[in-house]
Amino acid sequence: QVQLVESGGGLVQPGGSLRLSCAASGSFFSINDMGWYRQAPGKQRELVARISNGGTTTYADSVKGRFTISRDNAKNTVWLQMNSLKPEDTVVYYCYAEVLNGRTVYGYWGQGTQVTVSS
Repeated sequence: QVQLVESGGGLVQPGGSLRLSCAASGSFFSINDMGWYRQAPGKQRELVARISNGGTTTYADSVKGRFTISRDNAKNTVWLQMNSLKPEDTVVYYCYAEVLNGRTVYGYWGQGTQVTVSS
């Protein structure tokens, strides 16, 4: 019933920028937190950035000062602006949303979008 569609990934050189987007659609009352996670091979999925419904943000230390998360509640969309990209940022990025449906909060994941930072 709920889909998170990601876009914006791709290949960029070190120091470059990308902007990821994630749009939620389907049946829900509202969206609580939204965020971006990433997972490298052999490692746990880790938080990159998260933003509450009210706009409070949280960032991983590794991306502070380089990445910015934002959202538009009217559009049910969250973005991740990634600047000063490094090779170690090369990984699949997953959109996440906590969706309120009735009295229950459900967690949903996007399909993932590949970010590759390489010369």
